Amino acid sequence: MSNRTGSFMWNLRQFSTLVPTSRTVRLCPLGFCRPKIAYSNWNPRNLLLNNFDNRLQASVRCLFQNALIFKSGDDFQTKGVRTVTVLTLDRVLCPRRLSFDSKHSLDSDNELKKTNFHHEASSEDVLIKETKPTPVNSRKLSQECNSLSDVLDTFSKAPTFPSSNYFSAMWTIAKRMSNDQRYFEKQLMFNHPAFNQLCEQVMREAKIMHCDHLLFSLHAVVKLGIPQNTLLVQTLLRVVQERINECDEKCLSVLSTVLQTMEPCKNVDALHAGLRILVDQQVWKIERVFTLQAVMKCIGKDAPVTLKRKLEMKALRELDRFSFLNSQRMFEVLATMNHRSVVLLNECSRMVLGNIHGCPLKVLINILQSCRDLRYRNLDLFKGIADYVATTFDIWKLKQVLLLLILFENLGFRHPGLMDLFMKKVVDEPGFLNVKNVVSILHVYSSLNHFCKRQNQEFLEVMASALTACLHHLSSENLLNAVCSFCMMNHFPLAPVNQLLQKDVIGELLASGDMERNVHKLHILAACLKLDDAPYHKAVDVGLPPLPPALLCPDAKVAEVLSSLVGDEYFSKNVQLPHNYHIDFEIRMDSNRTQVLPFSGADAVTSAADVQRSVYCLDSTHPKGFLAMKMRHLKGMGFHVILVNNWEMEKLEMKDAVTFLKTEIYSTEPLPSADVNLQSTR
Repeated sequence: MSNRTGSFMWNLRQFSTLVPTSRTVRLCPLGFCRPKIAYSNWNPRNLLLNNFDNRLQASVRCLFQNALIFKSGDDFQTKGVRTVTVLTLDRVLCPRRLSFDSKHSLDSDNELKKTNFHHEASSEDVLIKETKPTPVNSRKLSQECNSLSDVLDTFSKAPTFPSSNYFSAMWTIAKRMSNDQRYFEKQLMFNHPAFNQLCEQVMREAKIMHCDHLLFSLHAVVKLGIPQNTLLVQTLLRVVQERINECDEKCLSVLSTVLQTMEPCKNVDALHAGLRILVDQQVWKIERVFTLQAVMKCIGKDAPVTLKRKLEMKALRELDRFSFLNSQRMFEVLATMNHRSVVLLNECSRMVLGNIHGCPLKVLINILQSCRDLRYRNLDLFKGIADYVATTFDIWKLKQVLLLLILFENLGFRHPGLMDLFMKKVVDEPGFLNVKNVVSILHVYSSLNHFCKRQNQEFLEVMASALTACLHHLSSENLLNAVCSFCMMNHFPLAPVNQLLQKDVIGELLASGDMERNVHKLHILAACLKLDDAPYHKAVDVGLPPLPPALLCPDAKVAEVLSSLVGDEYFSKNVQLPHNYHIDFEIRMDSNRTQVLPFSGADAVTSAADVQRSVYCLDSTHPKGFLAMKMRHLKGMGFHVILVNNWEMEKLEMKDAVTFLKTEIYSTEPLPSADVNLQSTR
């Protein structure tokens, strides 16, 4: 007994020398405020976790394991903060047991075990059992509390380990709120007296809590909008770096999700690098598809190609386990990591089409955005999405359908049925149109060169009326874009064109940052006013800068075919025409189109053939807007236009290619009149 008493008193003296009897601590985990918390009248039962630092020796930590170190009452004095009542420091709180500093301490520990000191019944044991706080988890907290302040109140009354549960509960509650309510609750959270104490508690526990709790803390803290440059966030990031090797699959998923939302900084960049190394080592051990996709999305566009391919192979192995949601999400995942896996995209497209009914339009829009970013063209996927939207057209808002059409235009895909439905809806409900919608709709329909015979003129008049109504609210660039779209569709609304031709408007366009693009569109306007059947022939008065010369490279196979068909002296290459138009090849023929004439001859030119590369809508022979306008203008200048698809010409044998061009050049069909509307080509 005397040995045990001596050992206890020795440890107590050692402990007393380590902690001062009065201490003032500054807490500033976030930098929002710096409250002073004073600890006075110190005794061994008043020891606060705030005083646990590197100066505490291992013998003291072992001595107080499974013993009461917090006690309720008035002994604990704070300044404006009411804190903990009772806590125990058990093996969960301090999982890393340290050895004693001396042999004397080791002998004391053995003696304590032999005498079963911790199991002696006493009034102190009863007090511990009565005042020990009940452990809570984040789910229970989020169910019992209705606000973020309620969670902080619960923490201030009886904090439990781990403190990550409180932040996780607050984020769960915040997700249920509206944006305005969430903003108000966050302000109350930052100003709550216990908030700084909770942040300090989380930082102290960061190195000893389980890895999943650590990452859930980081996730909740970031989602709650706590600034990234605060001490709390940076401390958690640093500790995660130190313990990243402890991450299991669940931790990898949480860490990947958090890093996607964080701004670059030294600690975030270091975690990104560490995550890539860890994923490269453990990629084949990942079992859940959701975790795999989260990791793929997080590694970023600048990840090594070898790592991207390894993740792609892992995803291909897991294809049989892909759900419909996994297939939808894979498009966005591949776009985020900038990795174009055609095999994976084709399989996911097939699964999306098989389960497209009931799919939210937002998901379909995300898929199309990813296809655009990846330069992935799948006609079956695009047609399936367009057919589904056209079938369920009445349940969607026009704004949603317009966004879909804009993405289809970016992809070069034209769906006549859906575009006809949208035109009809615009004619029936012109109140939907505003400044932004008018410019976007005109761009889509002019770029894809789409018109409906039954409603085309009515549609153009409705759009012109809507544009005229908001003329004073248009910027110079938007006015130029809208008028050029009308010109490409061979329609010239008087008021917008007159407004655009004002000298001050043109001067503003020529002085803007995107001058080259504006000059190109002004040249298009000038050509249309002169070559098309415009109601007036007013030209652009201000001298426009010349456009840079176009770098054309005529197709070598087409040149070889023409050489064998008519001879080198009977056609010319890279022909420059007025209004900045270029054609690949020109051939001179007689009026009956039965004889080719040499360029050196003195005979007058009565007709011409133009062979050029063409720009069509996706997987069709329908020319896009600029090409259709160019063909209209070339025919107005007396040319007979022949369009040749380079990819089709490359597939043909030389004999078949000669036959094809001979049929087109010596066609017996009469030359079309100059006023043919090429928009009718489908």
